[in-house]
Amino acid sequence: MSDAKPKPKSGWLNIAVDYGPIIVFFAVYKYYSPADRENSVAEVLAVISGTVSFMIAAVIALAVSKWKLGHVSPMLWLSTVLIVGFGGLTVLLRDPLWIQVKPTAIYLLFGVLLLVGVWRGKALLKILLEAAFEGLNDEGWMKLSRNWGLFFLVLAAVNEGLRYWLSFGDWIAAKLWVFLPATFLFTFSQIPMLMRHGMALNEKEEVLQNPPHE
Repeated sequence: MSDAKPKPKSGWLNIAVDYGPIIVFFAVYKYYSPADRENSVAEVLAVISGTVSFMIAAVIALAVSKWKLGHVSPMLWLSTVLIVGFGGLTVLLRDPLWIQVKPTAIYLLFGVLLLVGVWRGKALLKILLEAAFEGLNDEGWMKLSRNWGLFFLVLAAVNEGLRYWLSFGDWIAAKLWVFLPATFLFTFSQIPMLMRHGMALNEKEEVLQNPPHE
């Protein structure tokens, strides 16, 4: 009789852990955002309030992941550290630039790491996702690492474009209505390839509920 503990099911709680903080950020910013966008003092206050809430929510999400899911993924650790780091710079310098470039930094870091890993013959995504996809063979992990590496670089470029062309409020909205749907569509698009490379049928829902994220 095996004494191994069953792997905890994340369900939609994992999505709340991943994307809850950015939703909190958006809600708090919109609550404090002034009707008159020319009021720079009030706009900065809204950004600071949203950023502080973002940092607190990110730390809470990390704690919930450890408490309810039984683990904290390397990607969540890194994302939380960068949120707190860049968020702290935003608060201290009173400049929203830092919270805006945080996603670019994460996407570039992950994208470069994954592609360098593929170039060296190592599927680093397998380590980051803690071998979550049962049955996926080495070739599947390599292709998944390559595809996500390229996708992260695309997201970095898109984030910089939106940061340059959009107001801060519209940029925050884009985080919810552009990046989140794009991530799930891309994740869904990988399922046929994963199935061809041995991913177990009962892991399909796990893929959709646990996409790599910023």
